Amino acid sequence: MPAPEFRVVAIELYERPVALRVPFRFGATTVTHAPQAFVCAAIQLGDGREARGVAAELMIPKWFDKSAQKSNVDNIDDLRRSLSFAAAAYLTETRALDAFGHFAAHYGALITGGAAAGLNPLTSNYGPALIDRALLDALCRALDVSFSAAIRINLPGINTSLTPDLAGFAVDRFVAGLTPQSTIAARHTVGMLDPIVAGDATVRVGDGLPETLEEVIAAYGNRYFKVKLGGDPHADVERLVRVAAVLDRLPDYAVTLDGNEQYADPSGIAELWRRIEATPTLTRLFAQTLYLEQPLPRAIAFGSDVSDLATSKPLLIDESDATLDAFPAARATGYTGVSSKSCKGIYKSLLNAARCAHWNDDVVPGSFLSGEDLTMQAGIAVQQDLALAGLLGLRHVERNGHHYVNGFAGQSAGDAEQRAFLAAQPGLYAESHGSVRLAIRDGLIDISSLEAPGFAAAAQPDWTTLEPLGAARADAT
Repeated sequence: MPAPEFRVVAIELYERPVALRVPFRFGATTVTHAPQAFVCAAIQLGDGREARGVAAELMIPKWFDKSAQKSNVDNIDDLRRSLSFAAAAYLTETRALDAFGHFAAHYGALITGGAAAGLNPLTSNYGPALIDRALLDALCRALDVSFSAAIRINLPGINTSLTPDLAGFAVDRFVAGLTPQSTIAARHTVGMLDPIVAGDATVRVGDGLPETLEEVIAAYGNRYFKVKLGGDPHADVERLVRVAAVLDRLPDYAVTLDGNEQYADPSGIAELWRRIEATPTLTRLFAQTLYLEQPLPRAIAFGSDVSDLATSKPLLIDESDATLDAFPAARATGYTGVSSKSCKGIYKSLLNAARCAHWNDDVVPGSFLSGEDLTMQAGIAVQQDLALAGLLGLRHVERNGHHYVNGFAGQSAGDAEQRAFLAAQPGLYAESHGSVRLAIRDGLIDISSLEAPGFAAAAQPDWTTLEPLGAARADAT
């Protein structure tokens, strides 16, 4: 059946401040506060029916753009501009298009226009990524179908018009074969400032929630972990030894390493591998390491063949995945993995998953997709990202928002909003320590409640508590 077409009739943009309970350091940046963006979009189908959909995402500084010339506040203002540019573009489109058609109609122009305004492609794609999710939520609500059901019948009309390398690939057959999961494992992030054992914490938060890696494992039962690296092979190995001393107590575990663009060149990665392999106390951790994520700066990531480095552990791109043609370019230089992040766009994730299926079946096996976080917050943001990861068949996904932010309370969400989400998503949330928060039991997240009409968003934020986008200009440090 043809994908239903609709017009975009309204887009409203909001934000709300989020305070981190513990500082989060990745790469050279430490974050303690950041606003969360919210989108509410209205559509009208050909038969006159109207529906509204929502999306949300933290506006995290120094990930989308790590330029030293821009401050954290500059980065967040750029993300606000990305949202405003995208909303204006989608609203000026007078044609009725299918959901993917709306995305495709503005994809190239928003990147070009963003560049003229000083926005890099990752930043430019942030705005449409949220709006596309809100539009798909509205479409699912209008037709009373869940996100997974919508994708499996290709309700958005996903095609290969923007990915010529997939020309001839049977997209409809691919999406029809996707199967939503009822649970997914939470991969816990060990940030650069995170204490490993009790003696590491010079000052404790003291809110009753886990602070050290040891405490996290005891509280949530995690068996998957993501360890941030700093770019110095000697210091990174020393820290990995301390992490391994805790993880090696577990009967089984798996690890991913995240370079966050901190290694200056491939020789540094080679040195890291040499030091790890020469350290007996890292033998088990290295054996359980699944891949190394984005070790090189995006500006040079594709400038060298990293195939030799990838023989030790697979390499995956994250920040380098700025445009739809990035994954094939990365694969040509030795990378075999790419991250799925809702902030980069759900259609990009689905098309990259299709590439993995195509390459693994017909070319050379080994290509893979991972689920990575951008400190996803309780509510719309984490629900939509979990629904996407679950449909893509990912067994584990990096989750860190619940650790660095005290659930809905850390987002300044009121009691009524918290209880609405708790009631609407049974099993996904739990109430403790003065807040409704993501529930992780035995290392697993129950995502079965996301199988409901709409894009994994049965409850709504309290819109009366949100500020219009940019009105608050909340500082980010």
